Amino acid sequence: MNERRDEISPWIVPLAVAIIVLVAAASFSNSFGGSFVFDDEGAIWGNRTIRQLWPIWSPLCPPKHGEPVTGRPVVNFSLAINYAIGGLRVQSYHATNLAIHVAAALLLFALLRRTFLLPTMRDVWGTAATPLALTIALLWAVHPLQTESVTYLAQRSESLVGLFYLLTLYALARIAASAHPFGWCAVAVLACLLGMATKEVMVSAPLVALLYDRTFLAGSFRGAWRRRRGLYLALAATWLPLAWFVATAGGRGGTAGFGQSVGCWAYLGTQFGAIVHYLRLIAWPSPLVFDYGVEVARTAAEIVPYAIVVTLLLVASLVALWRWPRLGFLGVCFFALLAPTSSIVPVATQTIAEHRMYLPLATVLIAATVGVYWACRRIAGSGRFARLVLPWLLGVAVVVSCATLGTLTFERNKDYRSELAIWQDTAAKSPRNARAHNNLGNAIAAEGRREEAIMQFQEALQWQPAFPEAHNNLGNALAGLGRSDEAIGQFRLALAARPDYGEAHNNLGSVLASRGQLDEAVRHLRRACEIELDSAAPHANLGLAMVRLGELDEAIAEFRKALAIQPESAELYFNLGDALTKQGRLEDARDANRAALQLADLQGKRELASLLRVRIASLDARIKYNHP
Repeated sequence: MNERRDEISPWIVPLAVAIIVLVAAASFSNSFGGSFVFDDEGAIWGNRTIRQLWPIWSPLCPPKHGEPVTGRPVVNFSLAINYAIGGLRVQSYHATNLAIHVAAALLLFALLRRTFLLPTMRDVWGTAATPLALTIALLWAVHPLQTESVTYLAQRSESLVGLFYLLTLYALARIAASAHPFGWCAVAVLACLLGMATKEVMVSAPLVALLYDRTFLAGSFRGAWRRRRGLYLALAATWLPLAWFVATAGGRGGTAGFGQSVGCWAYLGTQFGAIVHYLRLIAWPSPLVFDYGVEVARTAAEIVPYAIVVTLLLVASLVALWRWPRLGFLGVCFFALLAPTSSIVPVATQTIAEHRMYLPLATVLIAATVGVYWACRRIAGSGRFARLVLPWLLGVAVVVSCATLGTLTFERNKDYRSELAIWQDTAAKSPRNARAHNNLGNAIAAEGRREEAIMQFQEALQWQPAFPEAHNNLGNALAGLGRSDEAIGQFRLALAARPDYGEAHNNLGSVLASRGQLDEAVRHLRRACEIELDSAAPHANLGLAMVRLGELDEAIAEFRKALAIQPESAELYFNLGDALTKQGRLEDARDANRAALQLADLQGKRELASLLRVRIASLDARIKYNHP
């Protein structure tokens, strides 16, 4: 199958590529100063598996406790590369997210342009292939709906799977035009495999690829299967590793899958309104909400009107697939891309999320852009106006649209500048969202404003009384103000709501130990150590309790366990040195304190460093006295 290029100057494609890169970069240029927020803690900050690139299986084995990278080894490996480049400096992660998004936009441009130039399309769209592809790719790249997938670091999984999805389809288009397609077949299968190891959204890629072939290349499912049966079998084979990733993720720590706190039918009822909401945000992207919470639609008024709209759209897409296959392809593709997260499989922690529109947005923009262009051509006819004036009018409309969307994206990125800013914005736009108030309270508490934080935790508990995280955080804030009795009560409420809540066990044990209730404190701290396998805090607190009980051997063992998890902690070495000193192991104590001093100097902890110098000098004197 031969491709005919549109008759334009040879420099127009490189110029289009440059425009996409520059406009997208400008729209997201202020995202680099954004901080780690929300799920970034589990995906990056507290993710020990990204701390080394070798052995290779370390970053390819993400944590299995429900973090955003659970069951997604390619995402985890990309984060490990960022960590190797810049540690926990946020700029490297933002630069990679933007690079992934720009690459996806370029692939969308290339795929669209090649599709418009196919023999089945070029007679109608060939002369406008590059301008149309450029317009759609630009609108998609700078749309404010994309901020959650680009600026929010933990949602790299969405943009990265989008990149692999588009690469799979682009490779298929190249296969059809190539005399020696084996190389592009390998690219398609590899891209599909990497996508399956990135996010579950990729599950529909083999079917959408077959549908693309039927619609634009072969003309029928039979012809597509006859020509490229081996390719589709290979693409379908990538479902096997995806099934393994999903199975080993264990329901993503109780956040997704059947049998969660949100039933499948309640979740489905919510998705009708969610899809209509997403479509509205395409045309009018305001307000954008970072976290919609876990509310579900319960009444007929909240479900039925939206169910009618979505059902009509789905039926229209299926009918169009038979009568007008190209339009039908876009509609079916829209629903296929949303199906893994917006159907009957509950994502209990996020019943609505804007990042789910990352790729589906493209299908709507393609339909809208092509529809507007077709209507303008029909109205203008073939006269002088159509040849000379209409292209300029459409060009101005594209520039104004991209400038408007890019400006809105730039403004939206400002909300990601800090934890405090994003949660203030979210709580203001979603005042009934208990999680938003809880996380806003955490951000306020981090600035030392505990009284204000307490108000936010109480607001969260007003909307969701059995909210263990809010009880735990309220307990922390109360403990910081010296109100230990009230703090203990909140920790107990958190554990009543979730008995296996390791952090609450740790916090309760720590407060009990500070009050001298050591036996009960140790029970809770031991339980915290059993639950929080990747956390140093329970071991550290248990070590401190054991020091107070005089169990120095066990205290030292706990401090060493904590250091194995968090070797960069000067405070842990300080506590270890204290326990070793009490045990009379002065030389070992000196070594521990020297390690603490080195870390304290590197981390700019001057007060701790001064104390350590005094302690080391004292140990030196004692060692010299005891061992002349």
